[in-house]
Amino acid sequence: MTDLIEVKTADLIGHALDWAVAQAEGLEVFLVGPQYNVPWRVFWKKRGQALEWDVLYNPHEDWQLGGPLIEKHVRLIEASSSNEVAALVWCPVAEREGEGWGRTILCSSMLAIVAAKLGDTVQVPKELMPCS
Repeated sequence: MTDLIEVKTADLIGHALDWAVAQAEGLEVFLVGPQYNVPWRVFWKKRGQALEWDVLYNPHEDWQLGGPLIEKHVRLIEASSSNEVAALVWCPVAEREGEGWGRTILCSSMLAIVAAKLGDTVQVPKELMPCS
């Protein structure tokens, strides 16, 4: 297993955000290392009717993955004058509200889901965070 680092939820982007969403949703995910000029990515062990296969897990940019999560969790989506989108989620289990701001509906919604379910900071694999 890779080393995990603590990151502010609001600072999550790309595949680090995908990892955090998977944790919030309780999905079994794993990392695939860089190959052919493609960076570290998050994959999901998808199961169904006696089959199991690996799927790229990227709800921050794939509506097939992120759309159902928005329908399930997001209560409000609002555009701001600064070309950002805000999303709001209420998590009854944690009795916590989560808010996400991003450039797209998917990104802001995934940030809001992570904030509501996991809080203001999360643990993500260090390989998924961009170099400072």
